[in-house]
Amino acid sequence: MNNPPMLEDLRLFCVVARRNSFIESAKEVGASPAYVSKRIALLEESLGVRLFHRTTRSVVMTEEGSNAHEWARKILDDVEQMLETVSSAKRVPRGLLKISTSFALGRKHVSPLISEFAALHPDLKVQLELVDRQVDLVNEGFDLDIRVGPVHEPHLFAKRIFASQRVLCASPAYLKRHGMPAALADLRQHECLVIRERNQSFGIWRMTGPQGVETVKVSGGLASNHGEIIHQWAIDGHGIILRSIWDVDASLRNGRLVRVLPHYSQEADLCAVYPLQMKNSAKIRECVRFLQKRLNVNAPAEVV
Repeated sequence: MNNPPMLEDLRLFCVVARRNSFIESAKEVGASPAYVSKRIALLEESLGVRLFHRTTRSVVMTEEGSNAHEWARKILDDVEQMLETVSSAKRVPRGLLKISTSFALGRKHVSPLISEFAALHPDLKVQLELVDRQVDLVNEGFDLDIRVGPVHEPHLFAKRIFASQRVLCASPAYLKRHGMPAALADLRQHECLVIRERNQSFGIWRMTGPQGVETVKVSGGLASNHGEIIHQWAIDGHGIILRSIWDVDASLRNGRLVRVLPHYSQEADLCAVYPLQMKNSAKIRECVRFLQKRLNVNAPAEVV
């Protein structure tokens, strides 16, 4: 091996491994594709192996590249933990914080708070990505995911930042035409507006009520993968929705929607999720603490 690879080249290598593209990697790091290609070539020369197979459209890791990628991630994680443990970074958030969350939650609630948080920590760079799917934090390079519902991945740590719930709602006009359901099973005979969410089975509503946990299979003429669309369709009188109290609080207060089967709800706690090795990270600790504090201040009255 020639000169040992620099940390910045290892970071760039991990970005290319995730993006499978010099062009997309260059956009992410704010450099030119030529610069990215040159740094990767120098890293390959330093290591004495070929890290990627190049094509005109993409780059794919070689077997040696895959092995190097595992080591690079471990090295970068260890360096990050060293800085957090022994330097001022233990007290002051620094570096890059990459956050993911869903579209509705991110646009309405998380992004305004991240704006406030970033203003308080000028040494911290924050990237917020909104995706309506559950991300792979480690392989996609995210530090923190703000999500609704339980966390099942054993390599992730989840901290509840707010206790919340989903509720059933419909417009007064819809209920006037179709009547108010008297039991959860009655939803089978109603138009239900179904959304494919990150942590829910499509068309299966699992609710907690007076008899404990019950499940009902629902259907309807309209469905979408976007919560704001479903919300508006409910206001327009197309059917019953199951939405987070965060999303429908304003519509409930102004009367555009009313609760259906108010004794039933679905747990929908808001959680901050991050890799176990990042538990001691100052940037994550301070961000989670800030979100907890601000979300509790801004909580809808029905979930306080």
